[in-house]
Amino acid sequence: MRTVRTDVAIIGAGTAGLAAYRAAKAAGRAATLIEGGVFGTTCARVGCMPSKLLIAPAEAAHAVERFGAFGLQLAGEVVVDGPAVMARVRRERDRFVGFVLQSVDAIPAGDKIEGHAQFVDDTTLVVADTTVHANAVVIATGSSPAYPAAWSELRDRLVTNETIFEWRDLPESVAVFGPGVIGLELGQALHRLGVRVKVFGRGGGVGPLSDPELLAEARRVFGAEFYLDTDAHAEVARDADRIAIRYKGPDGEWRTEPFDYLLAATGRAPNVRNLGLEHTSVARNAQGVPVFDRETMQCGSAPIFIAGDVNSDVPLLHEAADEGRIAGGNAARFPDVRVDVRRAPLSIVFTDPQIAVVGGGLRAARDAAFVTGAVSFDDQGRARVMQRNRGRLHVYAQIGTGLLLGAEMVGPEAEHLAHLLAWALQLDLTIEEMLKLPFYHPVVEEGLRTALRDAYAKLDAAAHAKRAA
Repeated sequence: MRTVRTDVAIIGAGTAGLAAYRAAKAAGRAATLIEGGVFGTTCARVGCMPSKLLIAPAEAAHAVERFGAFGLQLAGEVVVDGPAVMARVRRERDRFVGFVLQSVDAIPAGDKIEGHAQFVDDTTLVVADTTVHANAVVIATGSSPAYPAAWSELRDRLVTNETIFEWRDLPESVAVFGPGVIGLELGQALHRLGVRVKVFGRGGGVGPLSDPELLAEARRVFGAEFYLDTDAHAEVARDADRIAIRYKGPDGEWRTEPFDYLLAATGRAPNVRNLGLEHTSVARNAQGVPVFDRETMQCGSAPIFIAGDVNSDVPLLHEAADEGRIAGGNAARFPDVRVDVRRAPLSIVFTDPQIAVVGGGLRAARDAAFVTGAVSFDDQGRARVMQRNRGRLHVYAQIGTGLLLGAEMVGPEAEHLAHLLAWALQLDLTIEEMLKLPFYHPVVEEGLRTALRDAYAKLDAAAHAKRAA
């Protein structure tokens, strides 16, 4: 066994792990990056970027469906070249991965160890034939697709976001289980590229939404485009070289339908197995994830920190980068652990219409007395001009202070509206202050102004009611 001594050992070289490494090095500490799998972040390899590369041609193909209403005609039909679509997805995906690998290659060889790490105690790790002694450790091992064990019997007919982008062609049909972010994005994209798609869920959820009105709107809008049952009763079985889905239809009758593939988008599990966490002093939750402080990323009082998807907190790239920076910095300073302010929560789903949640949405706003400012995009000027007038936006404001608490939306340009609202939330702006900011005409942002005006009127009514009482 060879021995390596370092200030900070980082397990995992994804977004969080690389950010932790950079933070530790910036603090002037020795840092060792340990990776047991392939290098390249989840975002670049199997997440954000390849999914958007599939969504882009789907949006282009779908755009022609609005031509007639604009007074346009298409000479001939749009033909989707499946092999060409998937070739571009893989080619551009590999390009993005290449950028990440360049940054990894720039890390000195002496700072990298390849292999699976296991804890011996809080500050000692074993990686193959190497023992690593560190002053502090950062766990940044990411997550993996989670689905029922019985689905493994589907073998090559089962795909996840980690395998779907390896397709050489588009299939005829796909059953998507899980109308969360991954299932909705990929399901709609495949549908628009000519794949027969049905999406099944449980519990009525759609993406990250928690507002009942917006959940109903999302079910209505997406259900009008492709089959969507958010509280399905379905059974899965292998049937020769395909799969058979037996499900209860809208009429209550059971039916069986064949599909080429089942896309499992039923969640992700933290990669904590086989880390030897039982040999450490940290407390763990029911999933086996160390209990941690999200403002310091420290696990209890131990010299162990956790960052990124592995902690099951907010599985988003920008959050993973922030968590890695906080964890790496505190690991480098240990035991001088410092609180770091987190950014306003922001989540976006790149469907059409897009879905976004700011500040935890309605679920978080319920902790305060609040009003809801609402707008429908059905008659919003710019949205109607573009024929993208579908969806609804809710903003939540605190009664008494008038502070913005958060928002949920299904609608056009939600990615941009959500950023404006997240900035306002982080700056602690009130609804009145937001209404004093500029709104151009005609833009979709005028819909946001309508929702803010609605919230302001309701805040004023609540104030009058309080005075009258």
